[in-house]
Amino acid sequence: MSKISTSTTLSATALALALGTALTLSAGMAVAQDADKEKCYGVALKGKNDCAAGPGTTCAGTAKVDHQGNAWKYVPKGSCEKTASSTSPTGFGQLAAFKEKKS
Repeated sequence: MSKISTSTTLSATALALALGTALTLSAGMAVAQDADKEKCYGVALKGKNDCAAGPGTTCAGTAKVDHQGNAWKYVPKGSCEKTASSTSPTGFGQLAAFKEKKS
């Protein structure tokens, strides 16, 4: 019985190490991908934001309207202020939350 117990323990340990390694690698890749992106406010469509959709919302996917000024979407670094936003004072995405202009 000792042989089975040792074998089971080693298998469980190997599985735990493999899972831990996989999770660490995927987290590292996510950080690397985020380095090439920036948060862009006012460009997300309704329900398609990555996070921060203002008071009364929980986070990702909670923007109540298109181009909400306090909801952001990840975009390639350097492209935010070139991306159209119909509610932004400049007509383009912003690097910080803003109050939407009235149409």
